[in-house]
Amino acid sequence: MATITRTAVLDEAHVGDIRGALGTISADDFAPRAGLSAKFKTLLAIVGPGLIVMCGDNDAGAFSTYGQAGQNYGTRLLWTLLLLIPVLYVNQEMVLRLGAVTGVGHARLIIERFGKFWGALEVFDLFILNALTLVTEFIGITLAAGYLGLPKLVAVVLAAGVILAAAFTGSFRRFERIAVTFCAGSLLLIPLVLLTHPSGAQMTHGFVTPGLPGGSGQMATVMLLIIAIVGTTVAPWQLFFQQSYVVDKRITPRFIRYEKVDLWIGIVIVVVGAAALIGATAAVFAGSPAAGHFTDAAGLAHGIAAHAGRVAGVVFAVALLDAAIIGAFAVSLSTAYAVGDTLGLKHSLHRGVRQAKGFYAIYAALIAVAAAIVLLPGAPLGLISVGVQALAGVLLPAATVFLLMLCNDRAVLGPWVNRRGTNMFTSAVIALLVAMSIVLTASVLDPGITERQILTIFLGCAVVSVAGGGWVLLRSLRVHSSVEMDRRDRENWRMPPLNVLTKPVMSTGRKIALTVLRSYLAIAMILVIVRLVQMAFAH
Repeated sequence: MATITRTAVLDEAHVGDIRGALGTISADDFAPRAGLSAKFKTLLAIVGPGLIVMCGDNDAGAFSTYGQAGQNYGTRLLWTLLLLIPVLYVNQEMVLRLGAVTGVGHARLIIERFGKFWGALEVFDLFILNALTLVTEFIGITLAAGYLGLPKLVAVVLAAGVILAAAFTGSFRRFERIAVTFCAGSLLLIPLVLLTHPSGAQMTHGFVTPGLPGGSGQMATVMLLIIAIVGTTVAPWQLFFQQSYVVDKRITPRFIRYEKVDLWIGIVIVVVGAAALIGATAAVFAGSPAAGHFTDAAGLAHGIAAHAGRVAGVVFAVALLDAAIIGAFAVSLSTAYAVGDTLGLKHSLHRGVRQAKGFYAIYAALIAVAAAIVLLPGAPLGLISVGVQALAGVLLPAATVFLLMLCNDRAVLGPWVNRRGTNMFTSAVIALLVAMSIVLTASVLDPGITERQILTIFLGCAVVSVAGGGWVLLRSLRVHSSVEMDRRDRENWRMPPLNVLTKPVMSTGRKIALTVLRSYLAIAMILVIVRLVQMAFAH
């Protein structure tokens, strides 16, 4: 209890031994990790948050999005994956740092530091987007099950049962062991590549040669797909999930460097998996009549089977089923954690159902509603999957803005606040995300948009972002010269209780900038929906 009174940790369930899937660290274990064996055992105990969030990233929507990229454009969009690696790391490193140092979830921090209005908007966006994302997970489950010969109703009920049972064990360790086991299923994409034999030369060319395939008249469709790739690889739910999961796992600043290794393991798996999906589908559909005519993940499975044999089709379907279940785990927990943060509910996998009824009720309700919706006939399933990822890409800038502000809040992170390089990189990422949404908006208004026009938009956004970044840098240099942060002994620093922190003052300029950003993103979101409806009617 002494720890709780000195720090901001809100739930006593978030304090104690780290009981991970692969090891345990006692709360009073402060021994140095001198040898390789001791460091490895510590890493095994810490592994989980980064691995699960990244494997959940390659979910059912990702299978459809990457599969569409491979089927319609071959390996020509592989370059997007390399650009997303630093974005993945910087975003997730910031939230794991926030979780370990503060002991408080992402949604609660936004509410406490920026007010209920902005916190409610972020949680509302997350709730709607996560609910739609869960539908895509069950779409993936039905498509995989259908290919494997299982009735849709049976598959949905069984999958929902597994997803619910994993969380309802009342044991954090049991949940994590189940989740890590499903994460191991991500490795099925390696034999898929061996069975489909994508060209190494073409994949290398796709990685190192950026380009926009499709030509004039198709830029709107291509940009929608690129933003979908961004949205499925770097999604808002990941920020909320990893921060809360780090808190729930009881990871403290002492173990941040181990958690960063865990994150890198997950990033390697997600990028290799995404490249495998694009490469395999590119090889399968190259030169076939189905090239350029993506339907859904079931169509991918049948195409793979026709090209590489029944076994390859089954491997793809099982990998899709596995990915959808991992994604459902992570997205449901992300939502339950965020709503629990917002409403002040007890929200921990260390608690049983009776001790955290609201937390588990939210988790179960999301699964039940998504499972029911996917059983309704008539929806263009593949298009819905891609559309949800595009919406995630459009909403990501706002989430990243709040993340950046929190990571520069000295009252929250103390000696763990962002360094200047991280701020500059994250600001550039935000500018790029906004530029992509502007291109998407322009492509919806003018489907005949050309590469030159797209380049002009990006250059214009770059000029504005460089000017704004220079102004912010000059201000930060003035502040930095008068206030130097002592970063010594960081491992023993944690955020004080929220009620003793001085509320940050949000300047009028910042309020205006946030309002303009939110208004624009709302317009962009509406236009994405318009474009999806147009594509649905075209199909």
